Formats: sequence, structure tokens, C-alpha cells
Amino acid sequence: MHPTFKTLFGVAAICCATQAAAQVTFYEGEGFRGRAFRVDNTVWNFEPTGFNDRARSAVVEGGRWEVCEDARFEGRCTVLRRGSYDTLRGMGMEARISSVRPVNRVAYENEVPPPLAEPAYEYRQRPTSVRAVVGPPEQRCWVERERVGGDANVPGAIAGAIIGGVLGHQVGGGRGRDVATAGGAVAGAAIGANTGGGSYGYGQNVQHCQNVPSGRPDYWDVTYNFRGIEHRVQMSAPPGQTVPVNGNGEPRW
Repeated sequence: MHPTFKTLFGVAAICCATQAAAQVTFYEGEGFRGRAFRVDNTVWNFEPTGFNDRARSAVVEGGRWEVCEDARFEGRCTVLRRGSYDTLRGMGMEARISSVRPVNRVAYENEVPPPLAEPAYEYRQRPTSVRAVVGPPEQRCWVERERVGGDANVPGAIAGAIIGGVLGHQVGGGRGRDVATAGGAVAGAAIGANTGGGSYGYGQNVQHCQNVPSGRPDYWDVTYNFRGIEHRVQMSAPPGQTVPVNGNGEPRW
């Protein structure tokens, strides 16, 4: 092979290897905790990935990467170089990244200061227990149409019995009058009970309520062990695999 072609082939191979190794991992929380999203190529819009405006820390494993606060590399942009960014707050990109792409120039005006050479894992502890604490039950109510008032018309039955008894008493004489009185009372009660449609009832809106468990946890109660001492912290999001702490074992956010 001609020396020139060998040289070009070697350069191309190195470029391809560098590009293949270039990748960046974004984390939902500071200190490389929470959900992660790894990128090894251009992402025009983070929205379909479910990671839009969520990145709060990042680890660049190779190459330089331009991150922008809007899709399609619009808005304010900055360049990340190889290393670990335990927070993106200082550069004003915390929870603001919407697009990212690899870049090849040696230096950029919008390049941020050099990051940590490696993630600082010396003060990162694995939780020994994680408990999601849910708030009090929520009351949910609904309205149903129900039939009410289906019982007999009691006042009408009483009035009908009295009137029927009076009319029956005026019929016949002696023993026949007593029979007529009793019969008139029974018939009058039956008629009075059915007066006004009481046996059919009527529709009415009735409200029902019940308590249901709250869906989203209020916070996470996390326990971890640092240098033989148990620590507990309440977090607004799941802790991930590790909890960042300082030299005293106190949570570091």
C-alpha cells in the first residue's frame, strides 16, 4: 500500500475509534444520582426521550459535547469536555438541556472550565433501606341517581281508614254495621296508601364518598451507614444506587 494511503487510513481509523468512544451520560440528580441517560451521538431534541430539561449532572467519557437549552441546538449553548460534572448549576444549564451533539474543534468560546477528572465516589454511600412515605388517604365522591320514597303512603292510609270506617258505619244495622265499619276502614286504608303514587317512588341524586390511598409518595425515607454510624434523610425523589455525603456523613446535594 502506498505510504500516503497508509497514513490516511490510520488517521481515519483513529477518528472512528475516538468517535465510537465519545459519549456522555446525563443524570437526573446532582452528584450523579437518579435516573441516567447515555448519549453517543447527536440528539436534536430530548423531548421524545423523556429527559428534556432534567439533567443536573453529567459524565463525559470521551470527546467534547455541545449542550443547548433548546431543541435543534438553539438558545444558549455550552461545550462540555472529558470529565465529570457533579452539578450543572454553576454553568446555568441545570435542568435546562434539550439537545446535545459531539463537536470536534480543539477550543470553543463557550467551553466551560475543566471538570473533575473522575467522579468523586469517596463520599458516596449505598442506602441500606428506602421507604416511600405516602400521604393521608384522599376522599373521592360521586353522585348516582337512585329511587327513593318507594314505601306506602302512610298518612294517606290512616286518613283513608278513618273515612272508610265512617262511611261503613252508616251502612246496615247491628252486627252488619260493625262488619261494614271494619270493611270500610280496610278498604279506605288500601286506597289511601296508594294515593299520590307513593308506591312508585321518585328519582333523586345521592352523593357517595370513600377514602382511597394517595398515589404519589410525599417523600422517601432513606437510611445509609457511614463509618459505622446510621444516618437517615428524607428526599423528594428516589435516591438511586448511592447517596452523596460529605466528610461527616451528612447528605450533600
